[in-house]
Amino acid sequence: MAPHEQAEEAIVASRSEVELESKDGGGERERRLDDPDEDHPFSFKSALWHGGSVWDAWFSCASNQVAQVLLTLPYSFAQLGLVSGVVLQIFYGFMGSWTAYLISVLYVEYRSRKEKENVSFKNHVIQWFEVLDGLLGPYWKAAGLAFNCTFLLFGSVIQLIACASNIYYINDHLDKRTWTYIFGACCATTVFIPSFHNYRIWSFLGLGMTTYTAWYLTIAALVHGQVAGATHSGPKQLVLYFTGATNILYTFGGHAVTVEIMHAMWKPQKFKHIYLMATLYVFTLTLPSASAMYWAYGDELLTHSNAFSLLPKSGFRDAAVILMLIHQFITFGFACTPLYFVWEKVIGMHDTRSICLRALARLPVVIPIWFLAIIFPFFGPINSAVGALLVSFTVYIIPALAHILTYRTAAARQKAAEKPPFFLRSWTGMFMVNIFVVVWVFVVGFGLGGWASVTNFVRQVDTFGLFAKCYQCPKLPSPPPFLTAPSPLSSKH
Repeated sequence: MAPHEQAEEAIVASRSEVELESKDGGGERERRLDDPDEDHPFSFKSALWHGGSVWDAWFSCASNQVAQVLLTLPYSFAQLGLVSGVVLQIFYGFMGSWTAYLISVLYVEYRSRKEKENVSFKNHVIQWFEVLDGLLGPYWKAAGLAFNCTFLLFGSVIQLIACASNIYYINDHLDKRTWTYIFGACCATTVFIPSFHNYRIWSFLGLGMTTYTAWYLTIAALVHGQVAGATHSGPKQLVLYFTGATNILYTFGGHAVTVEIMHAMWKPQKFKHIYLMATLYVFTLTLPSASAMYWAYGDELLTHSNAFSLLPKSGFRDAAVILMLIHQFITFGFACTPLYFVWEKVIGMHDTRSICLRALARLPVVIPIWFLAIIFPFFGPINSAVGALLVSFTVYIIPALAHILTYRTAAARQKAAEKPPFFLRSWTGMFMVNIFVVVWVFVVGFGLGGWASVTNFVRQVDTFGLFAKCYQCPKLPSPPPFLTAPSPLSSKH
């Protein structure tokens, strides 16, 4: 690849940069440095590769929000019961949209303050821990970096586990651990995707894939009908109830990459309500599919965390499995790309223009993800553990507290780049909502959810062991005993 082509495709923040310049006594003028409609002629490559519009951000949020978790939500419904499952999906969906909104507000605040200081973000992608550092200081930076990176690390692990779990239902000649080796190598190719700009076509296709899978689950369950003797006894145990609840907390906590998606937009200020719109669409996928599967199979889902395992083999199911595999590759890239950025900054490669050099530098990030997916192949229970211990802080508690502390003074509120939304109209109202989020998620999500999910996770380790070769695979029937006639040499005469 020629050097100028490498430079063109490298991660260059200036191509998506929005400068806020003071004008006429403090007013702000917005200038788009990379509007393809103005600066570049239309090309097939830019249409597929160079995204940054509001629609690109919406597709990225909707596609990233629900991936393999779509297949574990029926399992959560069996743990929670139908009513709790529906209510908690709606509740956590709106709570997640609120904290994604807070993250977007804090990003705009940080960006506007830095640009007033004439700080340039050319060749630099802003990340969440940098926003916390700029607004609240180094201790918040450390907390944000630790929680965000650990969550994204395990989010990537979950995608690898899901790949192996899904492909097994098409080809069971190889065990799930072997499939994890194979898909780990496949997902490592995401090191060549420079930034969220370049997920335009992948986000669009990914959302189509999850839409097909969700409606396949719904229709297949309704056509199949209830299994004989189906029971719907959930919730049966507190451990199972809060494990299911934290899986739903995890489902709508996919906005750990919000800052990176915003930074890839031509006009980041327009992001504010995109995550909410994405969540409303996701409801049309998660609610019907989980409800239909729970109605059809009931408590049988408690021992089948992957919904594919209960549906009869067919061409439609195989198509859904293949589409989910492709989508999990995309989601792996979504989760890993911020980790790539952090690693690049640590080793001083973030400004490098060469795609090949960046890809080579990123490879060490994939190795621990690969290894952890082999150690903990517990598809389903690992979602809840990650939700309780990591998601609860990363995308719920920390953004809510950070918003309160950033605007705790009257001067900060007066100079705020973004004012309270129209449906609250006051800073007091915003702070009250934030306090509710912090208390609820800490007590119910981290406290009760952490206890339940860790307890369930330990049970999986005790039952299947670490490095399980084929987690929840059906046991093969034991061969009949081999009967032999007495040997003539051993018979008595």
